[in-house]
Amino acid sequence: MPPAQKFTREEIIAAALTLMRRDGAEGITARGLGLELGTSSRPVFTAFSNMEEVQRETVKAARSLYDAYVERGLSQENPFKGVGMQYIRFAKEEARLFGLLFMTPEKPDIALSDVLPTIDANSDRILAAIRQSYGLSEEQSYRLYQSLWIFTHGIACLCATGVSRLSEEEADRLLTETFTGLMIMLKREGEKDA
Repeated sequence: MPPAQKFTREEIIAAALTLMRRDGAEGITARGLGLELGTSSRPVFTAFSNMEEVQRETVKAARSLYDAYVERGLSQENPFKGVGMQYIRFAKEEARLFGLLFMTPEKPDIALSDVLPTIDANSDRILAAIRQSYGLSEEQSYRLYQSLWIFTHGIACLCATGVSRLSEEEADRLLTETFTGLMIMLKREGEKDA
């Protein structure tokens, strides 16, 4: 008979998230988890097959936390801007988790056109919010999303790494100015094509 589980999978993943926040990915070891839980590493291997499974589940849990930020953004009056502001907030409040999700290469040489759907499962919903809010074509919506995501990602990386601590007001102003410029450009292109 296998030993009874002393800790649930959820408790172990919560401990892994704590380690990730404090020590980064390299802190998530069986020994580290045991110390965080106040036990040996044995309960980890009672609940999980191996450390790769623990790491996969930790990434899933981090994505779930990020998804809650996206939901808050999408529920705002201006959902696209809301998502951008929440992305920056996630980078500030959960810098190590942001690094795990958005600053760790998943696949080498992803084409720029494939980056958003590859790294963010919410990309279709965000793109739909853009189309609905601004009446842009699918191509224009994707261009706006891609350009502003690159800009927003840059701000978020500056915040996550501690290079800069933009205030919410500064981030809001920068996103608004960049968005306005891109919208002017897209509208002009649309007028030329008409």
